Amino acid sequence: MSELALKSLSLSHFRSHKKGALQCDGRPVALFGPNGAGKTNILEAVSLFSPGRGIRRASAEEMTRRPEAIGWKISGLLQSGQTAYEIDIRSENGAARQVQMDGKAAPQVQLGRLARVLWLIPSMDRLWIEGAEGRRRFLDRMTLSFFPDHAEHSLAYEKAMRQRNRLLKEQLNDAHWYMALEKQMAESGARIHAARQQTVERLSLAQGQAETAFPTAELELIQSEGSMPESREDLAEALAESRFRDIAAGRSLVGPHRTDMLGTYLSKGVPAKDCSTGEQKALLVSLILANARALAEDLGAPPLLLLDEVAAHLDPNRRAALYDEICTLGAQAWMTGTERSLFDALGARAQYFEVTDTDGISQLSEHA
Repeated sequence: MSELALKSLSLSHFRSHKKGALQCDGRPVALFGPNGAGKTNILEAVSLFSPGRGIRRASAEEMTRRPEAIGWKISGLLQSGQTAYEIDIRSENGAARQVQMDGKAAPQVQLGRLARVLWLIPSMDRLWIEGAEGRRRFLDRMTLSFFPDHAEHSLAYEKAMRQRNRLLKEQLNDAHWYMALEKQMAESGARIHAARQQTVERLSLAQGQAETAFPTAELELIQSEGSMPESREDLAEALAESRFRDIAAGRSLVGPHRTDMLGTYLSKGVPAKDCSTGEQKALLVSLILANARALAEDLGAPPLLLLDEVAAHLDPNRRAALYDEICTLGAQAWMTGTERSLFDALGARAQYFEVTDTDGISQLSEHA
């Protein structure tokens, strides 16, 4: 199986890290230290080696170290298969981040073709019981890992929808404007829905084929109102038929932006929203691992995994099972915890770095 790993990572004026560097060998990375020391900031830096706004969905300006606020830079050596890429990601004076690959400017989408990055962070622990937006974002992140062009289709859809919503709010009735925008929404929206459906099917297959300590999460896509028109033609027709209703609402009420993802603890037949906190966490871990296994099978290399405070709500047996699955998969997982003892079950299978804070500046030190 091919390797996908960050072999080095350096930070400059990024969040709490004025300067920091790690040398990695492809094994899982365990980051430990007190709360607030800057562990999650490292995971956020790694998440920027993929398209999008990272694990916190923050702006480039929000990531700069204070009080200097001069901008930031992240550099890394990304091993993807047999090739290593020197990647620099930076932002100056709050400007949008810029990506360079081997010294040449590159679009963010190119990162998605080199590396797949999956993450599980504490804010996702309430995924099953909060609003549909978070579940859509979680689904789209998994979908993007299988279909790198999913981001482009999503951006195209959102751009056309914003323009259509502007017409709706102004209560304009120009059919030609609506038809042009609805054609764009239908084209992109049908692709978005198809990719999401294929992702759900792929995750179901990956869970069914695995022997794992984590429960199977059965997923279902639903619409907040009615059913999702699946074809481009059906979606265009549904948008046209919904115009007068949409004008009254001042927004588009039909399309993939109204999709929700329901989860069920399959062996118990219990909706995920009604499960215990520990069961909800286990279902999320199960999906992340299924996503990783499917990518390893499809692409020949497991993704990078970012697991922030992953030990929370996992008992020692499931924690050990998680580490075993990560190592069997051969994935470079970046994990955080307050104590090194949380990673004892990993033993020599991981690299260990302590993260501490001195006067508001994060410090990194490797431990044997």
